[in-house]
Amino acid sequence: MHPLKLVLAAALSFTTIFAHAAGFHRLEIPAESDSPALKGAVWYPCSQPLEEVKIGPYVMSVAKDCPVVGRHLPLVVISHGWGGTFLGHRGIAETLANAGFVVAAINHGDNALNPRRYGDLSVLVERPTDIRRLIDFMLDSWPDASKLDAQRVGFFGFSRGGYTGLVSIGANPLGELLCKYKDNPACEQAKQGELLTLTHDPRIKAAVVADPLSDFFTVESFKNVKVPVQLWRSEQGGDGVTPESVAAIAHALSERVEFHTVAAAEHFAFLAPCTPEMAKRAPEICSDPPGFDRQVFHTELNSTVLAFFRKNLANDEKPVP
Repeated sequence: MHPLKLVLAAALSFTTIFAHAAGFHRLEIPAESDSPALKGAVWYPCSQPLEEVKIGPYVMSVAKDCPVVGRHLPLVVISHGWGGTFLGHRGIAETLANAGFVVAAINHGDNALNPRRYGDLSVLVERPTDIRRLIDFMLDSWPDASKLDAQRVGFFGFSRGGYTGLVSIGANPLGELLCKYKDNPACEQAKQGELLTLTHDPRIKAAVVADPLSDFFTVESFKNVKVPVQLWRSEQGGDGVTPESVAAIAHALSERVEFHTVAAAEHFAFLAPCTPEMAKRAPEICSDPPGFDRQVFHTELNSTVLAFFRKNLANDEKPVP
């Protein structure tokens, strides 16, 4: 059997054995002294029937606000790309929750509702801190925190969210590379010999990264990355991400990486398939090249991501319920 088919079969088998409904509720992390509140959502296993839930142009099949089922549950956190939202990867979130994972996603400062910060590169410093705050909240303050396994934390990120994940697992971007952007305070700090102060989080044990923004990395940036990474690239790239730049990250990660190239895909193929309403609002992120089927691809993507987290967040003594 083809290796990809084996992965898909294993993932689908796991989903069948441990199938749940995907529960869903909104989430807000309180502001800190120097950081604003973070808004997002949590998907999790529950046993109540699914319903159609619509938020803006997005539609999900979830069980809203139902009780969490299980214990010692693994946690996966999600980071969206530039101009995205916490709902941009809802298909992956639903797939993981159906299979017994808890998934949490938040809006970063450069989200779709905050265009004034799109060009503010200080967001690139804030983003890994946002992820640390999200994990802190889920493990310590979330009402069902006692049902989580703090030793099994994973990450998924796309584009700027991929950059966020690479930093979170130990990569160190070089501040002087920020100087290619005009009026960037981090560039001035770099010229004065100051290092970027970025947050790494050793609690993350495995990461899935799709078409990451990689302008600020060199081979040396990844020497402290020790966890397994599933890295995806679109064959055609876009939005400032090139296939070559992602391949360079795969080379730097060496034996720690499971590398996938998505044939015929452009950058935004990693976003969940668009509803007709969303396609009218944002055709630039909903359109795909002729012959590329985003719906079919996401069936493969979701199953392959599930299999990766199953393997790398496994715990024989505390199996996923």
